[in-house]
Amino acid sequence: MTNLPQSDPPLLSSPAYKRADSDLDYLQRDELRAVRLQLEWFKPELIQQDEGIESTIVVFGSARLLEPAAAKAKLLIAEEELAASPHDPEKKRGVAIAKNQKAYSPYYQEAREFGRLVSSSCQIDGRRKFVIITGGGPGIMEAANRGAADVKAKSIGLNIALPHEQLPNPYITPELCFQFRYFALRKMHFLNRAKALVVFPGGFGTMDELFETLTLLQTGKVCDVSVVLIGRPFWEDLINWEKFVEYGLIAGEDLQLFHYAETAGEAWNIIMAEHPLEAPS
Repeated sequence: MTNLPQSDPPLLSSPAYKRADSDLDYLQRDELRAVRLQLEWFKPELIQQDEGIESTIVVFGSARLLEPAAAKAKLLIAEEELAASPHDPEKKRGVAIAKNQKAYSPYYQEAREFGRLVSSSCQIDGRRKFVIITGGGPGIMEAANRGAADVKAKSIGLNIALPHEQLPNPYITPELCFQFRYFALRKMHFLNRAKALVVFPGGFGTMDELFETLTLLQTGKVCDVSVVLIGRPFWEDLINWEKFVEYGLIAGEDLQLFHYAETAGEAWNIIMAEHPLEAPS
């Protein structure tokens, strides 16, 4: 075998010479998408196995929903800006939105309490049952992860790479903080160990996860997942569920696929009632 000259290693620096599993440019090729999908499934799965995650509760809700003090401060700023330009329609709209955000800010506290209540009840004696799992971002997601952190329990964050980068909230357990490239794989991980989906007021992303889960339950693709909507007035104002039945688009019994709750305690009681063998003794 011929030894390569130490002073001239063009062969060693050639991209072709890189080992396939360490060649990032190669792994980004379109033809390698199937491999990337496998990697994105296995990394979070194997880490959760190593961490002993037995079951999870998914918490979804708006990334824009603020905790009460922050919402109050934002409203004061909006009102000051409107006072300086009282005829500006954008400033008027800003005050109206800020008022709504302040009105819904108590849900941040309920999400935090839910994370605390579930985590303190289930992560005992080294078990990792009903671990809180969120989309990893701010707002309601932050609140749920924060509640788990309040009682020094583990929680999971499934972040997604977006054009406008979303940073993980600081309350996720570091060894359970993941980043995804593909929404499809992220969605699979949300429900892989889920015993419940708890949904707070939210926007498109929240609706996406809610309706996907309801569709999977309706079609029997998943089972034994409780769906709890927090804040009945919000949901009934937003969605006319009965119209789906009236128009013959869903069956009447499909409305039994979800429950309403107003507080963290009510949501937790519903989940424990539907999963008595999983609930803490």
